Amino acid sequence: MSAERSTYVLDASVGVKWFKNEQGSGRARELYLQSASGDIALAAPTHFFHEVLAVVKREMTARAIPEGWRHIKASGIAVLPLSDEVVAEAAAQCDALGCSFYDALAPACASLLGATLASADERAHGAYPGVHLIPGPAS
Repeated sequence: MSAERSTYVLDASVGVKWFKNEQGSGRARELYLQSASGDIALAAPTHFFHEVLAVVKREMTARAIPEGWRHIKASGIAVLPLSDEVVAEAAAQCDALGCSFYDALAPACASLLGATLASADERAHGAYPGVHLIPGPAS
């Protein structure tokens, strides 16, 4: 019997560390490499991609966005679209975590998938059960 891969749902605060050198970037990149090699599975709500690519533009240039997108895709990360179920669970996470709807989307997806939430935003996600917190400034 083969072991099932662990799944991590990423908050954008982790993805931006793939493109910035700051505290916690090494740990964030480890998740990327583990996913790219097939050891774990990564998933993220749709807004993750918009937020991370906005940081690519801010930290580099707009011309770097296509390469940033190729880098993100190479991780094998799955896109989790907004749905009635995600919206309802995010609303519940807003109350449970005391965070904004925007910040509640990744925990909602993690909850629905039975996955581990990975975040560098301790303020928004520190109270989420079993969160994999990556240290350093959240972007």
